Amino acid sequence: MRSFVIGFIVALLVVAGAVYFYFSTGAAPVAVDAQAMPFERKLAQKALHARVEKEMPKTPPPVQANEENFLAGAHVYAEHCAVCHGLPQEDSEMGSAEFPRAPQLLKGTGVTDDPVAETYWKVVNGIRLTGMPQFKHHLSDSQSWQVSLLLANANKLPASVQQYLATQHVEAHEAGESLGH
Repeated sequence: MRSFVIGFIVALLVVAGAVYFYFSTGAAPVAVDAQAMPFERKLAQKALHARVEKEMPKTPPPVQANEENFLAGAHVYAEHCAVCHGLPQEDSEMGSAEFPRAPQLLKGTGVTDDPVAETYWKVVNGIRLTGMPQFKHHLSDSQSWQVSLLLANANKLPASVQQYLATQHVEAHEAGESLGH
């Protein structure tokens, strides 16, 4: 039994040494366009889902899912989120240059099938090693809920909110042209 324990400890030390060597010699892929490490996405997703499930609010949002709050959420989205997550008519160049790529939140399904509280947790806390910052020091609690409600209902927004987001697409293009882009 003693030789088994010693062998097990030696095996653990060899594995730990190999992992340390892999990372310390620069062999690990760290550039945005590098291929993901084995199990990287799976482990990161598992950790994220477990943490969000444990910490996301369990009570209903303190703001109503109505046109006024969707429009307020659209203002927050246009100012803070669109640069990485895009607008309905335009993907984000910035978000496509990240690893992992920032999802285009207003197109198709994505966060519309997530609980609002999960999106709220991600807005408030951010997601480590993804480029998603935390907004708890930049947005009020109401603003965080409003943008989360907007995203949860992105596939069924009122016309006024859709129109506002479409004008942000036009304004972004005009701003880019005035800067010579």
